[in-house]
Amino acid sequence: MSIQHAIEALTTSPESVLPELLMLRGSDAETLRKEAYAVKKSMIGQTVYFRGIIELSNICDKNCFYCGIRRENHDLKRYLLTKDEVMAAAHFAHNARYGSIVLQAGEITSENFVAFVEEILHAIHTTFKGELGVTLSLGEQDEAVYQRWFDAGAHRYLLRIETTIEKNYRRLHPQDGHHEIAPRFECLNRLRRGGWQMGSGILIGYPEQSPEEFAQDLLFLKNCDVDMVGMGPFLPHHQTPMAQWTEYDPAVQLDKGLNAVACMRLMMPRINIASSTALQALHPRGRELGILAGANIIMPNITDTQYRESYQLYDGKPALNENAEESRHALEASILRTGETIGYGKWGDSRYFYDVHAPKKEHHE
Repeated sequence: MSIQHAIEALTTSPESVLPELLMLRGSDAETLRKEAYAVKKSMIGQTVYFRGIIELSNICDKNCFYCGIRRENHDLKRYLLTKDEVMAAAHFAHNARYGSIVLQAGEITSENFVAFVEEILHAIHTTFKGELGVTLSLGEQDEAVYQRWFDAGAHRYLLRIETTIEKNYRRLHPQDGHHEIAPRFECLNRLRRGGWQMGSGILIGYPEQSPEEFAQDLLFLKNCDVDMVGMGPFLPHHQTPMAQWTEYDPAVQLDKGLNAVACMRLMMPRINIASSTALQALHPRGRELGILAGANIIMPNITDTQYRESYQLYDGKPALNENAEESRHALEASILRTGETIGYGKWGDSRYFYDVHAPKKEHHE
């Protein structure tokens, strides 16, 4: 089958062509990404939205084998930002007209943490009068917790599934009763029931992942009707059990990451897709290449630089010493080089969410 026919088949029988498309390299991969970018331009335009990411805490109850902030990484200095530190970062985002922020942290379920996030959300909503959109990426929580945070002013939630294949999920996580795949699926259902713009994502190219498994993971995102996707290639961290993966090839991982963005855009033309920081860790222009493969979201780090080294999920995370203002200028220049514009002062919500999931009276640019 020609590359063009395979791309066309993505809209009718994606399961038949996705394993092949995800593994493309060279000129065929470029064709795939150009097609995806053309669809992006046609369906949602040439605007990139910034989400200023605030790494709230690196304390985590989970112990995932691939993650640098896993619970049993005892060499890591743990931290939790103060409310004032979070608000200072939020003020930067508002003044820079980012339009939105992301509160990201390790997975913590204590009532103290839940109440702390709730307090911050109320403060953000009150201080900025609803002008600053808020995405949360705070892991598995009870339905009542999600509702408290939604009521306090957050409206988008990203919960990456990593892999939907149970045997692989077990290889990536300890078997201790606290790392099961079923609760993760249920949390996505809770978010959908709660009215969130629901996002998920996968870990791309983890060890021994077959092309068919890669495709199955990506098809899950389509089949569960996500409004937004945040996914990135597997990158090893030296303080994890998966540090010594000898087959790791940065060039292959980059291709897989860009192909995944392109295929997701072709299958779901109106969702939000982030160009991940992991892509930039693999290539100096990685996030720019992600935009040209069909992504429309960039998440500049606005966490105070004193905490950056303590929040590394993988080795080689870029811009650890680059402050929020420096990051803004670098990303602005990068985006403008692609021919895209930046959606300053706008939430940049998922158009797919408003097409399919939101109450019809609801819409926020």
